[in-house]
Amino acid sequence: MINENIEKIPFLRSSYPGMTKSERCIAEYMAQQPEIFLKMTISEIADETESSEITVSRFCKKLGYRGGQELKQALTAYLLTSKMQNYHDIGVDDSCSAVAAKIFQNITDGLLDTLQLLNYRSVDRAAAVLRQARRIAVYGFGNSATVCRDITTRYLRLGFAVQDYSDSHMQVTSAAMLTPQDAVIAVSHTGATDELIQSVKVAKKRGAAVIALTSHIHSPLAKLADICLHGMGREVNYSTEAGASRLIHMAIADILYTRIAMADSETFKDNMERMRMEISKKKSN
Repeated sequence: MINENIEKIPFLRSSYPGMTKSERCIAEYMAQQPEIFLKMTISEIADETESSEITVSRFCKKLGYRGGQELKQALTAYLLTSKMQNYHDIGVDDSCSAVAAKIFQNITDGLLDTLQLLNYRSVDRAAAVLRQARRIAVYGFGNSATVCRDITTRYLRLGFAVQDYSDSHMQVTSAAMLTPQDAVIAVSHTGATDELIQSVKVAKKRGAAVIALTSHIHSPLAKLADICLHGMGREVNYSTEAGASRLIHMAIADILYTRIAMADSETFKDNMERMRMEISKKKSN
């Protein structure tokens, strides 16, 4: 169970499950005393958390930063933005308007969290891979299957040969038919669904490029992927973290889709025009 202080800091929350006991002690101290943490040296942090300077350095790198200075810059940015955000849980006696306001606020905050987590170079690398792919298979279950269907609908407009699979047998069959000219987009909140991991392993064995879309950067899926894009929503009463993350993952997929469309805008415009023309014919019949 992630404590409340960790839960509020996006770059800690997404990496916490994959941390060692010593790294978790550093994370918890940083979340509890962020202003003090910013003023401390690596040596002082190690002494305060009963760890070592090597462990503190490893902790920074696990979060995606080259060292203590970069981590402190990220923490400073979080503290500045968090003062403008209010984390609101839903109470049993809340009115409909209060529930609506809190849901919209928490979605907005989740999107802002993801802006801090998202690696934009990885987004552009993924866009380049998908543009070169002969065909694209999209894998996901449950809430993630909704994201997969949205990806398929959008990417068809780009003229891509794309298909989503939410059945485990169909997934692994699809993976077995892939080639090094193909790509997989695997969507999973936890990044640890056994059936999905099996399909991704088969796809990797076949030489296909794998792009992961997940909430947990140190998950089995993230480790298997050639490129990992991650972001996560906030869990509140009556709404799970997985459910909230579905909207976040859709937003990331939309960024990726837009970057692909921008790379070949004329083709995209032509495709959209043809699509609208055929849809209008269907309506008139």
